Amino acid sequence: MTLPSAADDLILGLTRVVDLPGLTAAAGAPLAAEDIAALIEEAARFTREQMAPGWQEADRHGAHYANGTVTTPPHYKALMKAWIESGWQGVAAPEAHGGQGLPHAVWVAVTELASAADMAFFLGPVLTTGAIDLLLGHGTPDQQARFLPKLVTGEWNGTMCLTEPQAGSDLAALRTRAEPLGDGRYALHGQKIYITWGEHDTTENILHLVLARLPGAAEGSRGISLFAAPKVLPDGTRNALRCGGIERKMGIHASPTCIMLFEGAEAELVGEPGRGLNAMFAMMNAARLAVGVQGVAAGARALELAEKYAADRTQSGRPIARHADVARMLAEMRATTLAARLLALEAAASLDRHHLLGDEAGQVRLALLTPIVKAWSTDRGVENASLGVQVHGGMGFVEDTGAAQVLRDVRITPIYEGTNGIQAIDLLVRKVAKDGGAAMRGLLAEVAAADPRLAGAASRLDAATGLMLDLQSRDPEAAQGLATAYLDACGWVLGGWMLARAAAAAPDRAALAAFYLGRLLPRAEARCLEIEQGALVPIPAVL
Repeated sequence: MTLPSAADDLILGLTRVVDLPGLTAAAGAPLAAEDIAALIEEAARFTREQMAPGWQEADRHGAHYANGTVTTPPHYKALMKAWIESGWQGVAAPEAHGGQGLPHAVWVAVTELASAADMAFFLGPVLTTGAIDLLLGHGTPDQQARFLPKLVTGEWNGTMCLTEPQAGSDLAALRTRAEPLGDGRYALHGQKIYITWGEHDTTENILHLVLARLPGAAEGSRGISLFAAPKVLPDGTRNALRCGGIERKMGIHASPTCIMLFEGAEAELVGEPGRGLNAMFAMMNAARLAVGVQGVAAGARALELAEKYAADRTQSGRPIARHADVARMLAEMRATTLAARLLALEAAASLDRHHLLGDEAGQVRLALLTPIVKAWSTDRGVENASLGVQVHGGMGFVEDTGAAQVLRDVRITPIYEGTNGIQAIDLLVRKVAKDGGAAMRGLLAEVAAADPRLAGAASRLDAATGLMLDLQSRDPEAAQGLATAYLDACGWVLGGWMLARAAAAAPDRAALAAFYLGRLLPRAEARCLEIEQGALVPIPAVL
C-alpha cells in the first residue's frame, strides 16, 4: 500500500478541506484545484531535489564566525541562488511589488515542504516573508518601493531584531536607542541577540527591522519604535552594524543565530513613533504561524524517515512496521502530523478569507487559531521527532539516519517566537477572554456538528472554557497556570475536527481519522479533567 505523501495531503487540504478554489472564486480571482495541485507538486519537486539532499551535510558543517564574518555551508550560496530564481519567495506577495499574489495558504504549504527539506536554510526565507508583511502594513509608499522588490525576490533577506540580553519576552526592558540625525535618519546604538540569519554570505543585503527607543520615549512597551537598518547602505558602504558572534546551538546548526551590534547604524523609522510593537506584531504573527508549520514539517520529515526504516528493517521474520507497537507509533505520527497540517491550512485560509473577502470573522478565527497552531503543532513536532527516534531504535540515537537531527532541530520551535506557555496565556487572556469565549464556543459548535464522535470532547472543552474564564476573572495567576492544559485540549479537539473533515472529503483518510478519534482524542478529555481538578490544587511554591 502506498501511503499519501505530504504533498498529497497538502493538495487534499487546500482543495477539498479548506476549499481554496471556492474561496478564490468568491473573491473573483479563481484558482482551480488542478492549478493548486500543480503548484504544490512543483514546490515538492523543488524542495526534494534542491534543498533536501544537502540537509545533513549542512548540519555537519554548520555556520561559522570569524573576525566579524559569518559563513554558511558551502552549498548554501548555490541553493540561495536557486531559491531566488525559483520565485517561491514572492508566491504570496502582491504583484505590484513583484510577487505572484497567491493566497497565503499556498505559502503555508510551501513553508511546510521547504522546512521539512532543510529547516535551517529556510529560516531565512521565512523571516523575509514576515518582513514583507510588516512593510506592506506599516511601511510608507517610498519604503515599500525601495525595500519590497528585493525582499520579494529573495535577493535581500529580512531579520527581526527584538531580544536583548536583559529583554527576552519582556520587551519593555529593551535598551537599544535611536538618536535622530535629521533628514528622517536615525543612529541605532545597542545589542540584539538570537537574530536568525542576522549575518551571512548568501544574499547581497540584509534588512534589519529593529525595536529601539527614541530620546525621551515613555518607559515600558509604549516607548518602543521600529526602525529599518540595511546591512549595506544605498551608496554601497557598509552600515555601522556587525555580528558579534553566533550561538552554539542544540540544533539548526546551519542557521546563523547572531549577536548583532548596532554601533551608530543608520536607520529610518517604520510606522509611528512609540508604535513599534504594533508594527512588529505583523511580523511576529506571521512568524508564529510559520513556526507552527515548522513543527508540522518536522513531524513529516520524522515520519518519512521512520516509515522507510520500519519498512526495510526486519525482525522476527517481518518488517518492524508490522509489529503492533511500531505500527502504533507510526499511526500516531501520521495522524497528528496530518491534523496539525490541516489546522495550519485552516488558519491560513482564515487569513485569506479576511484579505480576499474582507471577512472579519476570518480575522477573528485566525487570531484564535494562531497560538494553538504555534504551540500544539510544535509540541506534536517534538513528540513525533522523538517517536521517530524510537522507531529507529539504536539507529535513531546515532546521527547517520537523520532521526536525531530532526529532534535536535525541532526542539527550538516550542521556544522561539514566544514560548508555548506564552502562547497559552495569549490564547486565554487576549483571545478567549476578550469576547467572553464567544468565538471559541462558536468554533466548538462547528466541531460538534462535524462528526458525532467529536460531540463529547467539544462539550467537555466548552465546559472547561467556562471554568477557565471564571478562574481568570477571580484568580488570573491560577488560570494562567492552567493555560497550557487548556491550549493542549483545544489542539487535540481541533485536530480531531480537521481529520473528521479530511475523512469526509477523502474516504481513504477515514481509518486514520478513526484511529485519532478513538485513541488520541481522549487526551483532550484528560486535559479538561486536569483543568477541573487543577482549579482546586495550587501550584507548589518553588522559591
